[in-house]
Amino acid sequence: MRKRLVIALSLLIALTTISSKQDFKISKFNLKKIIVENNLLLKDKDIKNLLAPIYNKNILFLESNEIKNALMQNSFIEGFNIKKKYPNTLKIKIFEKKPIAVLYNKKKKFYLSEKLDLIEFKNLKNYQNLPHIFGNKENFKIFYNDLKKINFPLDIIEKYTFYQVDRWDLEIKNNKVIKLPSENYTKSLKSFLELKSKSSFKKYELFDFRIKNQLILK
Repeated sequence: MRKRLVIALSLLIALTTISSKQDFKISKFNLKKIIVENNLLLKDKDIKNLLAPIYNKNILFLESNEIKNALMQNSFIEGFNIKKKYPNTLKIKIFEKKPIAVLYNKKKKFYLSEKLDLIEFKNLKNYQNLPHIFGNKENFKIFYNDLKKINFPLDIIEKYTFYQVDRWDLEIKNNKVIKLPSENYTKSLKSFLELKSKSSFKKYELFDFRIKNQLILK
């Protein structure tokens, strides 16, 4: 009986020792360090805070969906690349959305990305002079795509204003205003571009196309 007890205790100690060694080996791969690259707008610490839930997880079994779910909580992040550096480091290359305008809608303020995604507004020094949009995203998307189709110079636009009668006003550089009709406004915009190339263009501040087949200049 005594001999059996000694054997049992010896086996228990041996198994405990093996298990401890295995745990030690596995714990070597627990995430301890995150390196963030290519982030221009977002701070390293803000990105690392998003990833706090995955710290100390084994990177051998860490899935990209876990990282994606954490990072995509920030609306500035468009995508990312992951590289595991064994035994315990994660290297993440961040791709940020680039704001092209500030959208005001229902007393809320957002940045709008190149792909017209809404981005949480933050007062960023590099984006102080973006054009302002007063209207909803859906109407602007249609209008913006039409502007690009006719190669309208977007860099001269300072303000877009949508009216409930389904039309837009554009405020452009040098204090000039274009008032567009609700229908066939691309024709009006093309006419404006023709006028823009003429020497008399500088004399006028208002280009009113609201009445069909008429242009009022002031």
